[in-house]
Amino acid sequence: MSTGASATHPTRDASQEAPHVHVPVLIVGNGPAGLTASLALSRYGIRHLVVGKYETSANTPRAHLLNQRTGEILRDLGVEEAVLEAATPSPLLANHVFMSTFAGPEVSRLDAYGNGPDRIGDYRAASPSQMCNLPQHLLEPILVREAERAHVGELRFGQEFLRMTQDADGVTAVIADRRTGQEYEVRCDYLIGADGANSRVMEQAGLTLAGQTGLARVASIWFEADLSRYCEDRPAILYMGAVPGNPPEDGRVFVSIRPWNEWVYLRFFGPDEEFDPDDHEEVLGHIRESVGDPSVNVTIKHVSPWEVNAVVAPRYASGRVFCVGDAVHQMPPTNGLGLNSAVADAFNLCWKLRLVLEGTAGPELLDTYQSERLPVGGQIVDRAVRSMLDFLAIPAALGFTAEQSAAEQSALLRGLADDTPEAAERRAALAAATDQINYQVNAHGVEIGYRYRSGARVDDGTPEPSQETDPELYYQPTTWPGARLPHAWLEDGRRRVSTLDVVGRGRFVLLTGRGGEAWHDAASEATRSTGVTVTVRTIGAAEGLRDPYGTWERLREVDPDGCVLVRPDGHVAWRAQTSEVATELPKVLARLLGATSERGLR
Repeated sequence: MSTGASATHPTRDASQEAPHVHVPVLIVGNGPAGLTASLALSRYGIRHLVVGKYETSANTPRAHLLNQRTGEILRDLGVEEAVLEAATPSPLLANHVFMSTFAGPEVSRLDAYGNGPDRIGDYRAASPSQMCNLPQHLLEPILVREAERAHVGELRFGQEFLRMTQDADGVTAVIADRRTGQEYEVRCDYLIGADGANSRVMEQAGLTLAGQTGLARVASIWFEADLSRYCEDRPAILYMGAVPGNPPEDGRVFVSIRPWNEWVYLRFFGPDEEFDPDDHEEVLGHIRESVGDPSVNVTIKHVSPWEVNAVVAPRYASGRVFCVGDAVHQMPPTNGLGLNSAVADAFNLCWKLRLVLEGTAGPELLDTYQSERLPVGGQIVDRAVRSMLDFLAIPAALGFTAEQSAAEQSALLRGLADDTPEAAERRAALAAATDQINYQVNAHGVEIGYRYRSGARVDDGTPEPSQETDPELYYQPTTWPGARLPHAWLEDGRRRVSTLDVVGRGRFVLLTGRGGEAWHDAASEATRSTGVTVTVRTIGAAEGLRDPYGTWERLREVDPDGCVLVRPDGHVAWRAQTSEVATELPKVLARLLGATSERGLR
């Protein structure tokens, strides 16, 4: 049964449902994290209930940038194609533009999101998925629709989580229908808190956040205006203005929502500056000043004030309650990591919940959710804060200071091209400051290169590979346990598939090659002894998948008869150099699962 809602689909009255519900998993929150969890559990056949406080899915753009790792997760869940059809494609994200105003002088520009000639090959070689831009209010209805089509979980919107208690056997949550006021209980084995910043689930579970709050005060202003004359020749997601006469920290950020007519304008204001979100005339004036063209017609659609935080939870879980997304990490919007990390949190957790609920894994497996995702949360919060501070170097390079007038700053802009030592020095500083923004818009290693150094992985006795290039800017493929499986194009008959298409779909998959016959028997024994199916796929042998470009052979880091064991989420669980240790596979899988002694595996 489905009672899902989107921006165009009303929710059915929950008072018509049974007053008390029992499900294996309750998901609190209907944003990207909660909906990803719902879709993943649906694909795995795990019954669940999603409750969302609001009557619809997101009704404003909010987060928007989808990186390659998110694309891969959506690909695994069967929705990547639908997302790409609705999204702005990667070539229209090709630039990052610094300007005075749209109509005024451009300050600097750099290639962005893997579209530059020096990076496009890196991004294409790394993944079958490409970055795209799809605002949250357009993404969420796709996830809702696909979750409803699966007919495994139930989505109830307009339902507010009030409180919960948990015991050794499960969690009892109290939910209120916001339209009728009726309260009812949901009994679940596990609860996922995906209810965003100021999470009530976090508070009820006794979980806290650590870090800095109130780093900046911002208003997101969603508006319509035709700016195509200023954008078509330099397509970008972000256009950052610095209107002469304002302090250096007075950033004017325009986010492209739908090229080139729909935008979000981020207005930053000081701690003591008053702001009335209902004063649309003042907001319009600010936008028009930043556009620099009074002939442009601007229509305000929505104004939403918020604060920039840089916080991460010291713990992501308490007992049978697991929190994901903004509930456990909040950061500046730089790098666009918030939504993407929320999707990855949910994807990491849900395959583990499935195995524990099916009884083929011990509860220890769920502990690895925190041990794996917590370091990633800390890394991305740190990166986003540093990226935000990097922007200040742009006005500093121009020579802008807080005391200058509009005329003085305009003169500095005009003089940037002068044939003088002073102008040359400022141009060099501007080039260096602009280059630093690569750590926001081309941070490939941060986006897809993170590795789990503890958790559901079995060490193979080799040290973690070192990296000669910058690990934040560049992704280095490796099959070292804990890393995401490298992408390589293969052929299955006449069908082109990625290595990432061969694995996943809720399965453990063992990849081997010529001479790896022993792994078939080992996988059968591992399956028999643990109850978890291990699928064997052969690459490079006559009867297996073809490696037409030899890419997998270069990337696999094991001998042809060795193996790479891949988890359901596409991360490497274990690898073996040769098939001489094939008989170890059942023990390795049991260790990964935290399997119980009742199966005779310890």
